[in-house]
Amino acid sequence: MLDLDPGEAESIALAVEIGADRILIDERKGRQIALNLSLKPVGVLGVLLRAKQEKLIPLVRPLMDRLLVEADFFIHATLYDEVVRLAGE
Repeated sequence: MLDLDPGEAESIALAVEIGADRILIDERKGRQIALNLSLKPVGVLGVLLRAKQEKLIPLVRPLMDRLLVEADFFIHATLYDEVVRLAGE
């Protein structure tokens, strides 16, 4: 876990320590390490989709757009389109 951001490394370590089955993580390296440790990584976009399914938010697209602009969050165009499709927007 030496290549990870300290926060991601700590999150993974804590998830393993408490026996979690899922972890909120977006970075590719962190997701791969989580998978190798039998953790199921869930990213921000997965959380947004779940929130839409649970009717906690009306739309996913405007929140993804805000992530792109305000948080400088990278979303590949193909993934963006897939999330919009899955959200039914």
